[in-house]
Amino acid sequence: MSKVAVVIPALNEEEPITGVVRECLATGVPGEVIVVDNGSTDHTAARAREAGARVIAAPRGYGRACAAGARAVSIPQSRDDIVVFLDGDGSDIPAFIPQLVEPITRGTHDFVIGSRTRGQREIGSMNFQQIVSGRIAGWIMQLLYGVRYTDMCPFRAIRRDALAKLDMREETYGWNLEMQMKAARAGLRILEIPVNHRHRTGGESKVSGTLRGTFVAGTRIIATLFRVAVSRSLV
Repeated sequence: MSKVAVVIPALNEEEPITGVVRECLATGVPGEVIVVDNGSTDHTAARAREAGARVIAAPRGYGRACAAGARAVSIPQSRDDIVVFLDGDGSDIPAFIPQLVEPITRGTHDFVIGSRTRGQREIGSMNFQQIVSGRIAGWIMQLLYGVRYTDMCPFRAIRRDALAKLDMREETYGWNLEMQMKAARAGLRILEIPVNHRHRTGGESKVSGTLRGTFVAGTRIIATLFRVAVSRSLV
């Protein structure tokens, strides 16, 4: 039977994190929920613990937080273990965890990613740049690898052993794209499913909320795309 761990990178998310953790646990799917405190200066860690999560710390950087969370999974490793990633701002909807996990537990897929653009979105929950960049990246990956993506959604599930083989290197905002590219290149069985999306339930966005955040994230994503595309191995 597959064992599921949920990893939630979080930076100054004291308002939404309690609800996110509780919603994850309410699905009855995860054996543990790990919140990775990515250098918060508020009460994110305390709120997460109170809600029932295990909290670890990681240096600043979205990719560093995701990698630290995956390494921290305490479930004894087996081929069937699954790691689910989602953001800590409340915009991803944990009720979709069973739908992400089920194709992997059934044995038909290795990597299942949510698509916010194919699901129902609250008006304004994604900005124009997020939608367009996801489409463009998906088009490029289809040309490169023949795999169709419509989004770079952070809400995703992957077999734990498959994730380890991808040898993820990106430390910041390009983590999600790197995983999608390397999964496609490695020949993983990939499935994209529609997931609903809502406005963050508290705090401020570190990416889409500011011009600087959007620019920095966009630059890292473009750099990741070129780096992975031109490399010949899975490194």
